[in-house]
Amino acid sequence: MPVISSAHGGDETAIPRQSEVSNRLLRALDPAAFARLAPHLRPIALPLGYPLIAPNAPITVCVFPEAGFVSVATTHGQQRVEIGLVGREGFVGAAPVLLADAVTSQTQVVQMAGSGLAVATPALRAAADESASLRTTLLAYVQTQLLQVGETAYAHAALNLESRLARWLLMCHDRVEDDELALTHEFLSIMLGVQRAGVTLALQSLEGAALIRNRRKRVLILDRGGLEALTHGSYGAPEAAYARLIMPPLTPRPAASH
Repeated sequence: MPVISSAHGGDETAIPRQSEVSNRLLRALDPAAFARLAPHLRPIALPLGYPLIAPNAPITVCVFPEAGFVSVATTHGQQRVEIGLVGREGFVGAAPVLLADAVTSQTQVVQMAGSGLAVATPALRAAADESASLRTTLLAYVQTQLLQVGETAYAHAALNLESRLARWLLMCHDRVEDDELALTHEFLSIMLGVQRAGVTLALQSLEGAALIRNRRKRVLILDRGGLEALTHGSYGAPEAAYARLIMPPLTPRPAASH
């Protein structure tokens, strides 16, 4: 994995300060739990398309994203179906590593470039075994992931294309600082499980309703409230659980913008 320079004077071995990390899960830890984990955290670059977890391969490193986000997908042959996203609210490798598995059938790939803090899997497991508080908080995040997968299954089975697109755009929006999302039609087609032509039509529909502005490889969120209404309740349950179990949003998103 490519390593980036640390914020502490370029020293990659410097221990990060909890007050300076951007990952919300790390910030939510009590200070003693964070102190157990902090010496093992190393900065890492997350370039677009970088595979963090490959199917059925040993998970040797977990990553707490600080910026950007990671796509979680299940893959069968050439078919890939998106089931979740991991951004600065969580960490890559959570469920298999904490539930004592060495591998997963899922693929986890960087879909918006950014950076993160990496930790070797044995060190993470050891810290969680030593700190009940750390383990409880990390497992609470796993619970929100399970809820996210369940809502994704419901959305794919019961909702039309525009509603599924609205849900994914909201989830992406939650994980970035800006209202503009760098999303390719190829990525959106994977998320939605449709051809790129279907993505184009769905984007045009949302743009016609003044909910977004669609540009080449960019989507600008204009009206979150309108997008949420389109999801028919499939967006919000994992987010509410995260706020209840771990940490409320740092800055609540407005219902509409621009």
